[in-house]
Amino acid sequence: MKENAVIMIISITIIVLNMMMIIVQAIKNVITIAGITVVTTVTITMVTTVAGIMVDITTAIMVDIMADIMMAGITMVTTAAGITAVVKNVTAGAGFFNTGALNHQKELKELSSFFVS
Repeated sequence: MKENAVIMIISITIIVLNMMMIIVQAIKNVITIAGITVVTTVTITMVTTVAGIMVDITTAIMVDIMADIMMAGITMVTTAAGITAVVKNVTAGAGFFNTGALNHQKELKELSSFFVS
């Protein structure tokens, strides 16, 4: 009888230990899943945050670059308009001086013909 009781106690102890191991394994799996969930959530949050920051930075840089390009374009248009105005003035002035020189040449020819004839 004592032997059966000892075997029964050992069997119950083994069953209880096995149940405890199953419970520990289940808790370990829950902790692992919870850890994976936390890591996944943190990763998604970080990726979303970094993506938002990158969009903001890229937008700011692009706006700055486009503003510089537009200012350069405005400067080029202004410079071209200024050059055009100067060229027109020089051309007009040259035309005025050419007309004046032609008139002077005519006058000189008339005077020289007066003295030569």
